[in-house]
Amino acid sequence: MKLRPPFLKRIDTYIIGKFLGTYFFSILLIISVAVVFDYNDNIDKLTQNGAPWQEIAEYYLNFVPYYANLFSSLFVFIAVIFFTSKLAGNSEIIAMISAGISLPRLMRPYLLSAAVIAALTLYLGSEVIPRGSVVRLDFENRYKKRKGKQNATYADNVQMQVDTGVIAFIEHFDGPTKTGYHFQLDKFEKKKLVSHLTAASITYDTLSSERFHWKINNVNIRDMRGMREHITHHSQIDSVIVMEPSDFLSTRNFQETMTNRELQEYIERARIRGTGKLKPFQVEYYKRYASSFAAFIMTVIGVSLSSRKRKGGMGFSLGVGLVLSVSYAFFQAVTAGFATNANVPPLLAVWLPNIVFSIIAYYLYKKAPR
Repeated sequence: MKLRPPFLKRIDTYIIGKFLGTYFFSILLIISVAVVFDYNDNIDKLTQNGAPWQEIAEYYLNFVPYYANLFSSLFVFIAVIFFTSKLAGNSEIIAMISAGISLPRLMRPYLLSAAVIAALTLYLGSEVIPRGSVVRLDFENRYKKRKGKQNATYADNVQMQVDTGVIAFIEHFDGPTKTGYHFQLDKFEKKKLVSHLTAASITYDTLSSERFHWKINNVNIRDMRGMREHITHHSQIDSVIVMEPSDFLSTRNFQETMTNRELQEYIERARIRGTGKLKPFQVEYYKRYASSFAAFIMTVIGVSLSSRKRKGGMGFSLGVGLVLSVSYAFFQAVTAGFATNANVPPLLAVWLPNIVFSIIAYYLYKKAPR
C-alpha cells in the first residue's frame, strides 16, 4: 500500500509523478545531447590547450546543472505539453471533467509540481550552481576561449568608498599576486580631510581567517586635527579594510559565482561605495527569483494549451508553446540588457517578462476547456 499525504488524492499523485518524471527525463535527454555536441565542438581547443581529463570531467559535471537550471522553464513546458497531450489524446482529461473535476481542481497537482521545481531551481541557482560556476568559468577561460579574451588580471587607478567617509585609491592592482601599488586611504569628517595614509603596496592576506584582512607596506600616516598635523611611519601594518581583490578586477560573469548571500553583501557594499558596476549584480540576484517563478507561468500555459483533445495530436500545442517559451527567453535576455546598459530599474526589467507572460497565461487559462 502506497502512502501519500492526506491532502493528495490518487489523481494528484498520478499527475505529479507524470509531471516530475517527464521533467527530469527531458532534462537528462536534452542535456546529454548538449554535452556531446559541446564536447565535439570544442575538442580541438581542449586538445591544443592540453586540458586534463580530470578537469574536463569536472567541467561537465558543473556544465550539466548550470544549463539544466538555465533552461528549466523550457523543460517544464515540454514536460507539461508532452504528458498532458497524451492524457487529452487518451480522453483521460474528458473523463476527469465528466467525473466532476473542474479545471482549477485539475491545476492543483500541476502547480504543486511547479512549486517543487521552482524551489529546486531557486536552491540550485542560489547556492549550488554559483560554487560550480567558479570551476566552469575558470575552465572556459583557460581552455575554451581564444587568447586575448580571458578575464582581466589587473586594474589601474581604482577609487572606491570602503566605509562612510573613507576613500581608498590604488594606482595599480595585480590580480595573480593580489597586490596593489601606490595605495592611499583618506578619511573625511564633515567633508574635511582628517587622515591621509599612503603606502608603497598593499597585499590581501589569503592565509588569514578574517575577511578583508590586508598587509600594508611602507606606510606613512598624516593625522590632521585643526592646525596641527602628526606624521607617523610604519614598515608594515595589518588592517581590516572592507574591500576584496574581486572589487578591483572586471571579471566577466563574476556575479554568477556568488551565492545569494554574497550577492546581497556585494550589492550593499557597492551602494556605499557608489560604484558604477552594480546593475549586473542586481540583475543576477533578481533573475534567480524571476526564473524560478517562471515554472508556474509555463505550467499554466502548457496545461491550457494541451488539455484540449486535438485531431493533430500534440503538434499544434507543442509548436505554439515552443514559440512562447523561446519568446520568453528572448524577452528576458533583452530586458536584462536594458537593465545593464540603459536606465531601467533592474527589478522591473527582470520581472517584466513574468508580468507579460502571466497575462498571456491567464488569457489561455480562461480560454481552456472547462
